[in-house]
Amino acid sequence: TNWVTLVSLLLPASATAVYKQWIPNTNFETASNWDKGRVPCASDVVHFEKNKVVSVFVGSPHALTDMYLPLNGEFVLASGAGLAAFDGSWDPGCDSGATVRFADAEHHEWFNPTLWQAVSPHRELEPGGHIFSVDEERVPCRYDDVIFQPETSFRVNVDSSRQVIHLRSISLMGQELSSPEAWDGYLRGPSAPLQFHGNGTLQVTGTGCPDKSGCACGNAPDGHRICAALLGASGRQCPALTCRSPLQPLGHCCEVCGATINLEFTPDFDLQKYRDRLVQALLSQPKYAGVRMAISKVHKAQTFLGVIPQSSTPLIQIVLIDDKAGAQTGTTAEQLAADIMEDIAEHGEALGISSGKVEVATGSTFSGQARSPALSRITAGMVLGLLFSLLLLGGILFLYRKGKLRLPALRQPWSLDRAEDLMSPAPASDKGFDNPMFNTEPPSAVPGEEMPQEMAPKDHQVFYLNPLYDASETET
Repeated sequence: TNWVTLVSLLLPASATAVYKQWIPNTNFETASNWDKGRVPCASDVVHFEKNKVVSVFVGSPHALTDMYLPLNGEFVLASGAGLAAFDGSWDPGCDSGATVRFADAEHHEWFNPTLWQAVSPHRELEPGGHIFSVDEERVPCRYDDVIFQPETSFRVNVDSSRQVIHLRSISLMGQELSSPEAWDGYLRGPSAPLQFHGNGTLQVTGTGCPDKSGCACGNAPDGHRICAALLGASGRQCPALTCRSPLQPLGHCCEVCGATINLEFTPDFDLQKYRDRLVQALLSQPKYAGVRMAISKVHKAQTFLGVIPQSSTPLIQIVLIDDKAGAQTGTTAEQLAADIMEDIAEHGEALGISSGKVEVATGSTFSGQARSPALSRITAGMVLGLLFSLLLLGGILFLYRKGKLRLPALRQPWSLDRAEDLMSPAPASDKGFDNPMFNTEPPSAVPGEEMPQEMAPKDHQVFYLNPLYDASETET
């Protein structure tokens, strides 16, 4: 064991494997696999649904009154195990004589995070500690090792948005299959179709993550399945949060309070070493005892103006959450994020970190670092709306200048001065005499008062001249 531990320490960080163990089983001796919540006893009648495919591991001998078998299935018997007819002798604690039905195993989905648990290479449960995984990474990633416990049977639905689900290795019935050839041989055997069903295909590659900066999990195409299964188990809604502008980590189904840090990195960055550095230097401090951290490589979609997708950029995402409540929610995570950013400012170049961006959401109204994703979407929408308006106005102006668009003429308001000019007498050079019967003054008696519309002068004025009339006679 010491030699194995030493070798594992000498291996590069990129070779460190992650083990995910399947939790449900279809064992005969598991009480929850029966509708009565107990294992059948001698006086019971055992009933397997006729059309349900099943693989059942039997670990010990059982006597039964009667048993109805499925049309397609298998019983895997451990050494010394078996099923026998009840001989009628008295069995203490078994006088019910009930019909006990085997539970439906068809609903156990591969992409349900609640059906997996992280284990050590020695198949011991990983302690909770300071590290957690975002929801997409709770399901086996493409470079993970999958374990089905020895001496257990199972049935799992591998429906997927991908044709092939890649894994590093699969262990079942105590045997590790870590090469494509070994796995293909198992798939051709009788048990595989009873254990795996659905439209997806599992493929063992035997290779781990080749990049010391880490590898993206690869479960994003099935993220909707992961979240549907997770929220279905919790009442189909995310928990209520007390912080302002909660954060949405990539690969996580629900928003969180706390802090997220996105790091841009150089070829010198080593994800495992940096994770160990954060745990040992910061997370292990007593003041951060209630903080949990998720850190992994993710691919963040790049968009134009926050809306139009362009490409994806690899980033190291750090998610920090704490156990505080009320106004203190997320404040300890915020302090840790500040310490991490301070460490990056001092040692980032040596660690292979080129830049970092932090976002914070806490229950405190004084936190100035919180950023709302909704705000950025609203801003992007306003910018797009402004651009669309400018383009529309530019198009109208272009068409107008080309003569392909006529704009309605706008009538200018008539002023009193304009009316007076139009109605003034003809210049002295004009021949003839004015007729006093035609008043040249505007009809309005109040200076500055607008003329009624029906009295307003028209564009063409007509003046009548009387040659018998002398205007000078009226002045005497």
